[in-house]
Amino acid sequence: MIQSKKEGPMELFIFARFHAREGEEEAVAAAMREMLGLVRAEAGCLAIEAFRSTRDPRLFYVHSRWIDEAAFDMHAGLPHTVRFLERVRPLINDPLDVTRARPVG
Repeated sequence: MIQSKKEGPMELFIFARFHAREGEEEAVAAAMREMLGLVRAEAGCLAIEAFRSTRDPRLFYVHSRWIDEAAFDMHAGLPHTVRFLERVRPLINDPLDVTRARPVG
């Protein structure tokens, strides 16, 4: 349930985009699969899924939902998150693109 600021913390939604370098798409997919279970086990994670574009096999997205922004900030500093980012950064050809968002209505 999403709450207003008056009622308490609001859920946070994350959209992350990864475009793999040519020939690195399977390595990116493998890193994402390994990361999903670890993130799902985090107390503040409500949901996380990884997606691959049907039109560009090198394009991936991660969508996650957190109990609040503090939970995501904690996630960002965990060892498995840091390792995942260190692993995928050399495999992607664009800077990491992560958006923090809340529903419009």
